[in-house]
Formats: sequence, C-alpha cells, structure tokens
Amino acid sequence: MSKKQEYVLELKNIVKRFPGVLALDRVKLQLIKGEVHVLLGENGAGKSTLIKVMTGAFTPDEGEMYMDGEKVKFNGPIHASKLGIGAVYQEFNLIPHLTIAENIYLGKEPLKTKFLGIKDMKYMVAESQKYLDMVGAKLDPRKTVDSCGVAEQQLVEIAKALASNAKVLILDEPSAALTNEEINKLFEVIRNLQKEGVTLVYISHRLEEIQEIGDRVTVLRDGTYVETVDVEKGHLDTDYLIKLMVGRDLDNKFPKVEVEFGDEVLKVENLSREGVIHDINLSLRRGEVLGIAGLVGAGRTEVARAIFGADKKTSGDIYINGKLTRIKTPRDAIENNIGIGLAPEDRKSEGLVQIMSISDNVVMPCENKVSSFGVFKKKEVDKLLDEQIKSLRIKTPSAKQYVENLSGGNQQKVVLAKWIASGAEIIILDEPTRGIDVGAKVEVYQLMNKLVKSGAGIIMISSELPELLAMSDRIVVMCEGRITGELTREEADQEKILKLAAGGV
Repeated sequence: MSKKQEYVLELKNIVKRFPGVLALDRVKLQLIKGEVHVLLGENGAGKSTLIKVMTGAFTPDEGEMYMDGEKVKFNGPIHASKLGIGAVYQEFNLIPHLTIAENIYLGKEPLKTKFLGIKDMKYMVAESQKYLDMVGAKLDPRKTVDSCGVAEQQLVEIAKALASNAKVLILDEPSAALTNEEINKLFEVIRNLQKEGVTLVYISHRLEEIQEIGDRVTVLRDGTYVETVDVEKGHLDTDYLIKLMVGRDLDNKFPKVEVEFGDEVLKVENLSREGVIHDINLSLRRGEVLGIAGLVGAGRTEVARAIFGADKKTSGDIYINGKLTRIKTPRDAIENNIGIGLAPEDRKSEGLVQIMSISDNVVMPCENKVSSFGVFKKKEVDKLLDEQIKSLRIKTPSAKQYVENLSGGNQQKVVLAKWIASGAEIIILDEPTRGIDVGAKVEVYQLMNKLVKSGAGIIMISSELPELLAMSDRIVVMCEGRITGELTREEADQEKILKLAAGGV
C-alpha cells in the first residue's frame, strides 16, 4: 500500500494567504481512518483557516489534498460535504424554527414527487431517527431545534453530518459550552463513531481532554506545522505540548501577583431579580480579584449582568466608591463615567460588534475622552489605540482590522482593551479564558495582574476551578441564585467549592 493510501485525508504543503497575512505556510495533516486526531495550537495558529480549507470554504493558494489516495480539489463546502467532509462548529448552523428532521435534511430534502416538489416528511423523520439513535440522542425528530438545549443541538449537528455520509467529522471546540456530564456523553458518542470507522478531527483548548479522547495530536504555531505526537494513554506530556504550541516553556500557568488592597470600590446589598437571583451581598476592594464559583445555572452571569445594568434588578443597592449608584442600563454605566465594565461570557455577540473594526470597538465606551462636541480627535484616538494594541499585544495588521477576522484570544483582548481605555475601575470578567489557548490564558492573567496593580478591582466568574483558585483573593460560591458561602484564598479548595455549589449539603 502506498503512503497516500494509508490516509483517509491527507493535506500536503497547504498555503493560504490573505492581504498582509500568511495564514498557513506549508501545513501538512494526515488522518487515519477511525482515529480521533486532535488539532492543537494557540489562537491565531491557523486552526480555523485549516478547517475552512478542509471543508471547502477556502481554496488553498498552494498545496495538495488527497482522499483515500486520490487527489481532490473542493469546489466549495457542498462539494466537500458530498465527498465526506463534515464539520460541527462552535456556532451551530441550525435553523431554530425548523424541526430536527428538516435541519438534518436541509438542502437535500427527499421528495414524494419531483413534479410537485413535496417533501417526503415521513421518510425524513424515519431516517433522522436512525442518525439520532447513532449519536445517542433521545430526541423526537419532529420537535423544533429551538426547543433543544445546547448539548442536544450539538448532537443534531453531528447527526446532520452523518446524514451526509461524513467520513471525516471536524468538531470545533465541542465541549466549550457543555457540563461535565454532557462532555462525558459526547465522548461516548465519539467512541461509537470511531467504531463505525468515522475519522474525527477534535479541536479543543482543554489539554486534559486530549488524554481522554485523542489518538494523535498535530500542533500548529503561527500558521506552520510543528509536530504530530502520538497520545500514549496515561503518559501524555502536557508541558511538552504547551512548549510546542507557544514556542517556549510556561514556567507559571497562573502568574498571580500579590497586591495590597485599597478602599472598597464596589458594594452590593440585597441585590435580587425575581425568580433568578436572591439577596446577593458582596464587596470588592481596589487591587482585589473576587472569584464567583457555581455550577451551570447557579446565577453567576445574572449577578454580573444585574450589577452592570444589562438585566433589570427587582431590588437591592449598588455602591461604587461609597456612593449609591443608579445603573439601569449599560449606557448609564458608560455615559455617566461610573467606572464599571463587563467582559461578557459570549464575547462574540455581546462583548463586541463583529463587523466593526478594532478601533470602533475600543473607542465605543470612551468617546467622551477622545472627542469634542461629537468630533473625534484623530491624534488622541490613534494614541489610545496604539497604546492598547501594544500593551495588550493584540495580533493585528492594524487597528482598522475587523474584529470578526481576529482569533478568539485577540478578540478577548479587544474586549478588555475597551474597558481599560475607558478607565474602568471595576471590571467584571465572565468566563474570561473560555475558548482561548493556554498561551493566551496566561496573557489574560497578566492583564488582570496589571489591572489590580493599577488599583482596579476585578470580579472573575469561571467554571475552571484551578483558574479560580489560583487567581482569586476571595471566592463566593452560588447555588440556585443565592450565595451559599464565601472562602478566603487560604481556605478555598475544590472540594469545599463543589460542596457549596451543591447547596452546602
């Protein structure tokens, strides 16, 4: 058997250029039938671009692709899908008001009669049920997608790919929005697909998942191929993988600095939102990182949104620098220079305007600082942007780059940049490192250190307990919309947090 024929899909010397950017530089990837091949790399390493080449969304400028030993050239995503390449992205490609069956057969609906163009719904429902059974989804294919949870929608996406006879299935950050129980079910689905001979490309920033699910790992860095490593179960050297990703050793994954606390900058008393959060009391001092822990649905994000004015509170008071503050909307917080900023959990839809530039996004909350009578002062705007891009090390050709073209880690930096530029003294970070690589995480932690050293106070909401324990000075724990306990940095450990998160019982 020739080398080409060993692989279900092989990419050789793939090059992809964009104006001013060499996104992929002679990248190679070789996939074996039935394996889980992890694609690893920092944000901006070229993973997303490579996926789009593999799915036919991008045409490579140079290089070759082979499927089962035969040279192929995809003429768009539909052609790639017909040849057996499927993908499930972080942002699902489903139509909410249609049924599961209609989504699974979207664009390839079987007809009762071609002349009348009537869809064969009975056939679609029956066949969809087979694919749902294959992925272990206990769902009625006649129900609409908008009635499904996140994990269920993900299974629908996988079933949809299987209905197109996918030989290679790409899973882009599939565990990012799932609970631990849902992740375990996902891994079970993946193992079953392997038994059916499906090859999976698994993209994740959670290195601990590689040991659990991966067979081989390919690492990209700055658009280039670095190395492919076999996963030896029980002996995976994560430090070595990190070094391959970032090009250096990360001596300290959680670079926490000790800062002497200043005055109380935020006080929340009896904050409630009917049916959501109840009697929330917390305080924050200058130089302090206050962690908020809890299980999914505990009300952590809702507290952050209520403090910032994004959600209307039923009752309670918020004091900033000792003064009672009336924040009814985020606009109030920004226009009245109250000094509070929120980096939301969903940075793409809530933290940034994707179709606008870095410049537009950063300047948005601090227009008063760089304008006069509604006219921007170009020199001051340019100076502010230059400071933020250099200080936060945002990787971009220029401040005019559209945010949607940035990697996840760099998008998160832009979110932080706009609040730093505004002079916010209280910054709420809701899942600040979700979906970004280990190198970018360290940079976010370093930015947090910089902020607290400058006298800011930070509230950090995170589902990553090691991160929360390492970076917080105090941790409050929530369950079912209430605070069930508070732990000092010295007291806190995973067992105590999980006990309080379960209601303290």
